[in-house]
Amino acid sequence: MSELQSDQPGDAALPTQSGDQPGYVQRQVHRHRLGQAAEATDDVGQEWPVALVYNGISHAVMMCTPRELEAFAVGFSLTEGIVERGSDIHDIEVYFFDGPLPHAEVHLQVVQQAFVALKDKRRALAGRTGCGVCGIESIELLDLQPERVPDTGFLGRLASDAIAHAARELPAHQQLSKLTGGLHAAAWCDETGAVKYAFEDVGRHNALDKLIGHLVMQRVDTTQGFVFLSSRASYELVRKAARVGIPMLATISAPTSLAISIAQQAGLRLVSFVRENGFVEYGA
Repeated sequence: MSELQSDQPGDAALPTQSGDQPGYVQRQVHRHRLGQAAEATDDVGQEWPVALVYNGISHAVMMCTPRELEAFAVGFSLTEGIVERGSDIHDIEVYFFDGPLPHAEVHLQVVQQAFVALKDKRRALAGRTGCGVCGIESIELLDLQPERVPDTGFLGRLASDAIAHAARELPAHQQLSKLTGGLHAAAWCDETGAVKYAFEDVGRHNALDKLIGHLVMQRVDTTQGFVFLSSRASYELVRKAARVGIPMLATISAPTSLAISIAQQAGLRLVSFVRENGFVEYGA
C-alpha cells in the first residue's frame, strides 16, 4: 500500500512526499471580547472532499480531515461492509490535489467478489461530517441489523477504573482539537483504560474509521479492547464498532435511542456521559 502524488494533467499535486496534511490551517480573524475587537490568527480544522474509488469506480465522497487517509479507507471499507476483511484490499493509492477546492482521492483495489457486490448495491453517497445515511434512497435500504459481538471475555477482564483512566488520558491525545476546538477523537484503549492509539477528524465517524483501519492494518485484535469517542453515540458509530467485534463503546456525550437499540442487539456494552468520576451505562 502506498501514498502517491498525482500526475494527472490539470491537477497540481501538493508538494509533500507523505501526502498527509497538518489537519489545520491558519486564518485571520477578528476576536471580540468585552466590546473590543482585535485582529488575530486562528487555527481551523481542515475539511476536504475525499473520494473513495474502488477498482476504478468512485463509490463515495466523504468530507474529512486529510490525514491518515489510507487507514480511513481501510476502516470505511470494513465498517460499511464493502469488504469482509483487510486482506480483501490488495492495494491503496492516495492522491492529493491542490487548487481552489483542495481534495483527495483514495484508489483501492479490492477482490472481485467484493467489487461485484459493491456494484450490485452501489448508491450515490455524499458524506457529510454529521450524517451517516446520505445517499440512501429508501428506509428499506438502511442496514440496521448489526453483527453479534463475540464474547471473548474482555469485558470480564476490564479494570474497574478503566473508563475513568481513559477519560483522564484522552485529552493528551487530542492535539488538533486543542488547536482548533473542532475535531473529534477516536481512541483505542486496553483493559486498564490506557490509550494505545488515537485519531482525530472533523467527522466522528471518520475518526472511528481511521482508528479501525489502523487496528486492522496493524493486525490488532479488535475484540480485545474498547473505543472511547469524544462525541455523542450515534447509531452509525455503534454499527461500525459491532461490525468488527469491538466489545465496548464509550462516549463523552449522549447516545441516541437507535444507538442504544443497536448496541443491545449486538451485545455491545455502551457507556456515555463519560467523565473521570462516572458514566452512564445502557443495558444490553
